[in-house]
Amino acid sequence: MSRINDIGGMVGFSAVVVEPDEPPFHADWEAHLHALNALLIRQGVYNRDEFRDAIERMPPAEYLAASYYERWFAAVSTLLVEKGVLTPDEVAGGQDATAQRGPADE
Repeated sequence: MSRINDIGGMVGFSAVVVEPDEPPFHADWEAHLHALNALLIRQGVYNRDEFRDAIERMPPAEYLAASYYERWFAAVSTLLVEKGVLTPDEVAGGQDATAQRGPADE
């Protein structure tokens, strides 16, 4: 069964455009998320296959609307709840706290 991420050969999707000299991260939070994901995998909280599957299980509309690292964030959040590391309220609370922080807090 194909999932939304399996768009190879589908009509309506344009070619991937490679940005010359594109930085690996466009924002600090992306680098932090990358490091956090690597740590969680190394610590055995989940593995790469589970991480990939969590991305692929995103609802199609959310998947298509999300950036690359927004998909990572959704997957990590999903897995931390599924593995019992965080509750859904803790995940939601962390998102709210991050949104409420100002520049002086960073």
